[in-house]
Amino acid sequence: MSIQRLPDHLVNQIAAGEVVERPASIVKELVENALDAGARAIRVELEQGGLERIRIRDDGHGIAPAQLPLALTRHATSKISSLEDLSSVASMGFRGEALPSVASVSRLELTSRTDVHEHGARVAYVAEGIDGGSGESSAPQPAPHPVGTTVDVRSLFYNVPARRKFLRTARTEFGRCDAVLRTLALAYPGVGVQLVHNGKTVLDLVAANDDASEDQRVRKVLGAAFGDAARRVSIDGPDGMTLEGWVAEPAFSRAQGDMQHFFVNRRSVRDRVVANAVRQAFGDLMYHQRHPAFVLFLGINPEAVDVNVHPGKQEVRFRDSASVHGFVRRSLKDFLAAISPADNTASPVTIVEQTPRMPQQSGLGLESPDPVSASRAYGAGTANIGSSARQQFAGFQKLGAATPISPYASAPGQAPDSAQMRDAVAEAADPGAVQAQESPPLGFAVAHLHGVYVLAQSATGMVIVDAHAAHERIVYERLKVAYREGAVRIQSLLVPVVVDVGEAEADRADQEVESLAQLGLEVNRTGPERLTIRGVPALLGTADAAALLRDVLSDLMAHGSSERVRDAMDRVLSTMACHGSVRANRALTIPEMNALLRQIESTPNSGQCNHGRPTWTTLDMKALDALFMRGR
Repeated sequence: MSIQRLPDHLVNQIAAGEVVERPASIVKELVENALDAGARAIRVELEQGGLERIRIRDDGHGIAPAQLPLALTRHATSKISSLEDLSSVASMGFRGEALPSVASVSRLELTSRTDVHEHGARVAYVAEGIDGGSGESSAPQPAPHPVGTTVDVRSLFYNVPARRKFLRTARTEFGRCDAVLRTLALAYPGVGVQLVHNGKTVLDLVAANDDASEDQRVRKVLGAAFGDAARRVSIDGPDGMTLEGWVAEPAFSRAQGDMQHFFVNRRSVRDRVVANAVRQAFGDLMYHQRHPAFVLFLGINPEAVDVNVHPGKQEVRFRDSASVHGFVRRSLKDFLAAISPADNTASPVTIVEQTPRMPQQSGLGLESPDPVSASRAYGAGTANIGSSARQQFAGFQKLGAATPISPYASAPGQAPDSAQMRDAVAEAADPGAVQAQESPPLGFAVAHLHGVYVLAQSATGMVIVDAHAAHERIVYERLKVAYREGAVRIQSLLVPVVVDVGEAEADRADQEVESLAQLGLEVNRTGPERLTIRGVPALLGTADAAALLRDVLSDLMAHGSSERVRDAMDRVLSTMACHGSVRANRALTIPEMNALLRQIESTPNSGQCNHGRPTWTTLDMKALDALFMRGR
């Protein structure tokens, strides 16, 4: 068969196969064009999920009448003019394919007006061979229109019935359009967005111009549950990189990754490097196969990222993926570690008068201290403070704390002296002895339920703590700090392990000899495709050294960095922490329980145990009143 040039309408339809998969693809492309045009308000109208009609109107800059036909020509765009422009694209759309591709598989009308023209103009496009169409747009005709642009798309794939058969039901296609529009609304909070389906308004987002209104917008787009669990992120990184947005607490997780929105320079993307970095950041904070929820915006120099690697512009390629991976992982890990119970409870309030505790009753599974113990724990007289302080200090020591960890021990940045420590411990152990005092975030212990749960009274209600899970995290974090503050000890192997790898992996191992040594792996290249392991981290002496090295090299090849060794060591430390923690059914005294509460308040990642399960929860007075229908 001889080589022949394809007709323009077929070329357009082939391009449409890459750009236009379904109605949601059209919504994405056209809304991105509106955003590039400086729109401050966008209205999307759909009929039958977009299968019959997609009408998008914006109040952007508009298109001059003479240029309307050109806008429907392939590879025609106002956003780039040279290769240099392409290497630092800052606009959402730039290929010049969306409008002609959509026009080739639908009936399209384009109406627009600029602020320098008194009225708008309209052009229509009918594909070649369809309804007598010539494959070119009509001449511009005058049409009433405010400043901005309207694109009206009807009968999608009417001329490509084979493609139309692959579309889903109107309800499913509408759901995808809705998801696309919500994602774009997250990226551009300063733009009002309205979605109308079959004449009914289903989404109406006003422009957000401050933090409070942005929070409300996120809440409206992703739901109240995400809004309650989300925390704002704002981190500056190297080389001008920034990371902003919202991250939900680890306790708010999903069975699927359906609430993960990542943007690079406001462009929604799917990227393996970033996904891996986020997964590592959440690490041992996420339960089993649960997925974190977040809305994150990575700001980066446009020249450091290539956005021209996917027809739908849904993927990017970073010039220095290792740097991006490290920045995202470290930033999120540090951010999550900094979350403390004080952030999850109401602001501390002043307790003017301590409410007398009711006598403990038998038969409820609660410890019933003898009168002497009760006097030491709850006595109001100053004569008992010293005894309570000694009990509290002993409690800290039993729970593995060298010194009491308390926000009341000293001013920030100062080590507490012995007098301050005694005072702080006395207050924690005996809050009833203090006339006016701030309540700590997790309050003060009142009982140990069934040898498992610590019940505490806080300023706002009740706190319930899983003692074993909480202490497991405390011990785990201390073991990690202790291990990493010292150099990683390397255990030499009596019999070196020979590992056969690909030449590219062997080359990478050659380049990373020092980095591998810092991880505790002593590796030499002993052949073009052979590596020999002569030492491993002492803590992982029984690990499969060959498998570990292969995994590390795989990470280095894919992401430029690896946390495999650290993750493996953390798993060992986690096991050690689990065996060294407070066991269930061990009776804790009031001072020990208060010691545990204070340590939770000052330990990173204390909201989850090593396996991702929650360590504590709260019930405020409103929730408690609702349980008993008080005030109704």
